[in-house]
Amino acid sequence: MKVEIGEKIKELRRRDGRTQEDLAMALGVTCQAVSRWEASGGYPDMEILPSIANYFGVSIDALFGFRSDRDRRIQEITDKVDAFHIKGRSDEDWIEECLGILREGLVEFPQEERLQIKLADTLCEAGWRRYKEWTSYDEEGYLQHDYDRQKKNTYWTEAIKICEGLAGSAKDTEIVTEAISILVLLYRNFGETEKAVACARRMPSLNHSRELLLAAAADGREQAGYIRAALLEMAYEFAKQLVYGLMNCVHNYEDDTPMSKIKGAISMFYLICDEDDFGGYHDIIISLYQYLSRVQWERGYHDDAFVSLDEAFRHGRALEMFLGDEGKGSIVKELPQTWPWWHQPDCSQVEKEIKADPRWSAWVEKTNS
Repeated sequence: MKVEIGEKIKELRRRDGRTQEDLAMALGVTCQAVSRWEASGGYPDMEILPSIANYFGVSIDALFGFRSDRDRRIQEITDKVDAFHIKGRSDEDWIEECLGILREGLVEFPQEERLQIKLADTLCEAGWRRYKEWTSYDEEGYLQHDYDRQKKNTYWTEAIKICEGLAGSAKDTEIVTEAISILVLLYRNFGETEKAVACARRMPSLNHSRELLLAAAADGREQAGYIRAALLEMAYEFAKQLVYGLMNCVHNYEDDTPMSKIKGAISMFYLICDEDDFGGYHDIIISLYQYLSRVQWERGYHDDAFVSLDEAFRHGRALEMFLGDEGKGSIVKELPQTWPWWHQPDCSQVEKEIKADPRWSAWVEKTNS
């Protein structure tokens, strides 16, 4: 039992992008105590177990790893798909196998909501890879979607059908939330704006989010941990929305504005985290630095562009260390394929120019070393 709970604490901590220090601070114990638990060298006191479960938002049974045979089998199926790391890849090689695993799982468990939402999410990713997201800028310079072309995306059509069912009847509120999130994006891509807005209005406002409510629910060290987690998640969402806002209008790229805004988004993480302790949030910083390099090159700051690429590499290495065996050697190798991460506005000319620079080849070689 000690082994299981120690491994479970480590798994949940990594899932949430928390450090041992974060957990120790929230619980009012030492980092050495958390380290001992995870190394199976000790066991949390019984009175602290509810606080650990509450910190990670799980039941005490889940903390101990108690699962029914059904739950264990469903977890095995989803773990198989998760092992492909599809959201961090740029290829399509995984599509048929992952979809096949989930469809076979639903033959075994036809009404299982966890497998249904996993299939819908995987179909969304498959749709992005196979059909792409077709967009262009209108006469005023604002981004718009090619609805007619995107409605031919059979993966998205199936995902919508699954999510409509889950959003209306799923017992698990987290699954309802995820289904609505998928529907909002796909309805938008299909030009069904009224449906997208109606779905979005079903969700709570920002000040009623789980992260902020957790920060308001605790005191002392535990509250400090929740506040840090809330700040990081808000910084993550702010950074993404800032980039989407830039891409929304092509006129934003007529001066150096995008560079200062992206740098500002990156700086938020340095305000929140001590000593580059970003955990899983290294991922968004990598994406921001990649996109910054694209904008810098386009505006003529070629040396700065390669400084940003090196920063993306540095954070890639840090993310690999954070993920351990799961991410070893895989993050930085993907950087040249995922660059510049966001592809709006069109970057084909920038890509041609930057890849012709000898420094690009040297950078690629470093990612492969």
